[in-house]
Amino acid sequence: MKLTFLGGVSKVGPLSMVMEYKNTTLIFDHGMLPADPPEYPMRPPLADLAFLSHSHLDHCGMIPSLVRMCDVSVLATHPTLEVVELLLYDSLKIAEIEGYPKYFDKSDVKRTKAAFDLMGFNSKRDIGGMEIEVHSAGHIPGSMMVEIKGEETALFTGDIHTESSRLVWGAHPVKCDTLILESTYSGREHEDRSEIENEFLDDIDDVLAKGGQAIVPAFAVGRTQEILMVLDDRGYDVWFDGMGRTVNNIYLSHTGFLRSGKALEKAVNNANPVRSRKSRRDAKDAEVVVTTSGMVEGGPVMEYIMNRRRDPNSAIFLTGYQVEGTNGDRLLNKGMVHDRGATVPVECTVKKYDFSAHAGHTQLVEFAHGCDPQRIVLMHGDNREELAQDLDEYDIYMPIEGEVIEV
Repeated sequence: MKLTFLGGVSKVGPLSMVMEYKNTTLIFDHGMLPADPPEYPMRPPLADLAFLSHSHLDHCGMIPSLVRMCDVSVLATHPTLEVVELLLYDSLKIAEIEGYPKYFDKSDVKRTKAAFDLMGFNSKRDIGGMEIEVHSAGHIPGSMMVEIKGEETALFTGDIHTESSRLVWGAHPVKCDTLILESTYSGREHEDRSEIENEFLDDIDDVLAKGGQAIVPAFAVGRTQEILMVLDDRGYDVWFDGMGRTVNNIYLSHTGFLRSGKALEKAVNNANPVRSRKSRRDAKDAEVVVTTSGMVEGGPVMEYIMNRRRDPNSAIFLTGYQVEGTNGDRLLNKGMVHDRGATVPVECTVKKYDFSAHAGHTQLVEFAHGCDPQRIVLMHGDNREELAQDLDEYDIYMPIEGEVIEV
């Protein structure tokens, strides 16, 4: 089995992996990193089939280019298909606004949608003398791990979380000979999730007691839905804005991929959607506003921040990783945001919470032990060495972009 990583292996970048096995070439993910400027994977070879683990841009953002060049079917789950379509059209719009290069167009997105071949969890396919089975990755709704069974068995994890969240059940180990494992949180642990949620809610209570507003920037895919479910515990006056509204509807159309469709539906129904300029004006007086973007880059979030930026009683509560150079990073480290060509101070409280959808270091180690592989390929991480040290009883591979390894 030959593996080549076209991107996103030695860092959390635009992931793309090629597997050559039994005269068959498979491609796993083909993403782009929406940084400034965006990052892209290397050009893919001709392939027989592609897999898409889930609908985050660093995994799916260049799928239309892949489909156009290779004319391949893309195996994925139904929620992934619908969310990817939404994200791809949005990325074209952002590229137009920001002046970034566009490597595909709307016709490519339509062609990509037609190329999707949908699978459910634990379903199987026979491909080129191999049996393919997909399993829940526990990351976001519809995220999948891919098991490839031939003379030996390999498991490509994509992004995984092994503990259940309010939104999805956690991933379980799959016995394999070769484990291709994400390592985003190598060397880092997560706090107890219930403690994070309670701290988040208590901090909102403190803001509201002072007469302020809590602005919660959240990623549209996965994070918005989970935050709405957490907020539903306390019955706040919650409004939600941005692309998360559409993603809510997609997930509620595929409740078999959720831990509890009823819980998400209740949380969404108990909050107020922003559907117009008028309702956005109403939301400016809400207790809590959940809105894209999660890194405070684009989307409606800046309108809410600029409305409250001089109010020390209000707060901006970040719920995800903030890439260096983004407004979210700027807020955390400098108390400033960039808006319409100017960098302005923000007097609100700014705080970040670890609502990660990735497995932490110890969880990754335990997952690997549960898979009981002969060898492990560590990918998609900036600090793979620490994970390798705790898995040194296995044959460990840490390839770099473009390197071909045989396992």
